[in-house]
Amino acid sequence: MLGIKSGKNKGAKDDGEKPFWISFSDLMTALMVLFLVAMAVALMAVTEGLEQIKRVEKDRSDTIRSCVGDIRSLTSATEFKGVVVKDSSIEFGPLAEFGHNSSDLNEGQQRFLRHFVPRVLEVATHKSCQAWLKRVVVDGYASQEGSYLYNLNLSFKRSQRILCVLLDSKGPEALDLEQRKQIRSLFFPGASSFMSEKVLDPVQSRRVELRLEFWEPNPETGGADKKARPDIRWDEDAKCPSDSK
Repeated sequence: MLGIKSGKNKGAKDDGEKPFWISFSDLMTALMVLFLVAMAVALMAVTEGLEQIKRVEKDRSDTIRSCVGDIRSLTSATEFKGVVVKDSSIEFGPLAEFGHNSSDLNEGQQRFLRHFVPRVLEVATHKSCQAWLKRVVVDGYASQEGSYLYNLNLSFKRSQRILCVLLDSKGPEALDLEQRKQIRSLFFPGASSFMSEKVLDPVQSRRVELRLEFWEPNPETGGADKKARPDIRWDEDAKCPSDSK
């Protein structure tokens, strides 16, 4: 009929203009899911990091055990009888003992060192040991007789004497050039005035030991935390400073 206007569908218009809003409960659920995903990723990273640390530490422990075991096996030879391996230290006993107030070794002791140390080098430079071996410290010791500083100097001279014997290219049964270069780069002189953890009789205190030092683990690289060794200039100077008067 004329004059009658049809009513508009207001409900449809209102529905079309309403914006979409996620319900509060759905929002909380979504945030919880994101949180759980983030936590799962973080836990996986931490777990993987811990596993990496364990693998590196196990590899280091196995290498140290293998190195020390191989050196200990050398002592079973008759020619090296008297050498004792404790932890990562090699003790020579009377085979490298010094006289009172002396840093000299007799010919027999020098001959023993030139036979034994190259065998240690073979172990130290093998790939199964080389990966973690940092250096070999030559620890010299002195008895508690005399002053601390005097004995400290004497013990250093004793460790230096070992290196002098090994690096002397003109001595009887001298090591070859490659062995001497390995000793120059791998061996390090140390000194201790006397043993602090136990008191030995004066004769036993006048000695040297070889102590193996190993690199600390680096979990980020999955191996040893190595630092570059200094580039030591090579020379053939066979004169030992301890012989200077």
